[in-house]
Amino acid sequence: MTCMQRLNVGLIGYQFMGKAHSNAYRQVGKFFDLPYEVGMKTLCGRNESAVTAAAKKFGWEQVETDWRKVVEDPNIHIVDISTPGSSHCEIAIAAARAGKIVFCEKPIGNTLEEAKQMLDAVEAAGVANAVFHNYRKVPAVGLAKHIIESGRLGTLHHIRAVYLQDWIADPQFPLVWRLQKEAAGSGALGDIGAHIIDLARYLVGEFDAVTGMTHTFVKQRPIPGAIDDRLGAAATAEMGDVTVDDAAAFLARFKSGAIGTFEATRFAVGRKNHNRFEINGSKGSVVFNLERMNELEFYDATSESGLQGFTTIQTTESDHPYAGQYWPVGHIIGYEHTFVNLVADALVAIHQGRPCSPDFRDGFENQRVLDAVERSSDSGTWIGL
Repeated sequence: MTCMQRLNVGLIGYQFMGKAHSNAYRQVGKFFDLPYEVGMKTLCGRNESAVTAAAKKFGWEQVETDWRKVVEDPNIHIVDISTPGSSHCEIAIAAARAGKIVFCEKPIGNTLEEAKQMLDAVEAAGVANAVFHNYRKVPAVGLAKHIIESGRLGTLHHIRAVYLQDWIADPQFPLVWRLQKEAAGSGALGDIGAHIIDLARYLVGEFDAVTGMTHTFVKQRPIPGAIDDRLGAAATAEMGDVTVDDAAAFLARFKSGAIGTFEATRFAVGRKNHNRFEINGSKGSVVFNLERMNELEFYDATSESGLQGFTTIQTTESDHPYAGQYWPVGHIIGYEHTFVNLVADALVAIHQGRPCSPDFRDGFENQRVLDAVERSSDSGTWIGL
């Protein structure tokens, strides 16, 4: 591929994640010097009027209501899958077989078997692939990665990670697709637990074994009426069964010898999007909280006695990961920029012939951990990976 070749995107799905991905494609070339021009070619969704309105709002050239036509279109180079998990596998395999670059929301499959099929498909086709574990692309997380890899924390001993939300704590909140196993695969575990699993693998290394539990607090909810794109819907009088977990918690051992504790819940009342981790090593610690995403706390135990303490680093300096692509020092970036950063990294990796980070291999390894936690919850035992 030559410099500044145009890569046309076909985005399948236009609601919450579709918005985030649309914004990323619209903005990425304005902040990063890229090897390709990004073409926002086709936005796909089943509701023609809704997808047409979304395409007009975000700048897509055309719309489609059948994802197969997007995959078959010779003018589409990247197929981006932002649909509920139940359709990820079928679309990804078809796109790979059609020779497309495949981007996908997390978790890549609803089951471990689906994730393996998707990984096998992209590897057999030899196509580039990426997964939208966007929190890897927060500048503070990138700085934490640099601190760990430079040895400043020494030998890693602990990670404790939580992802806490409360958007379904009301028992009258409707039974949206994320609360149905057939559509979502799992609940809090796969939706937000997958993020802290990916961050743990990225920063600490591969899991060795887990033991955990999952729990559903509200067994039935109102069937949804009109759906909105902010995870919500209008409730009806009819009730239906919740078939996924509301919360998950597990312990982990890592191949490096570190240990970890993890919690993902949608019932932490007062917590809206509290994604936090602390990593402790023999020489220091780092702490990150998404609700203060432009900050990283760093404790250096090698500092002079009496001067030790957690330092809050504002990760907006030009030499901090990604920060130099945006605003002057001290001018923060937001959630939406993590998607921009991921797309930029993916396009550069594709141009250079390197694997994207994260890719479907990462998605599969994350799914192995999700699967092990579910099996451990059922058996009450440690599950090795």
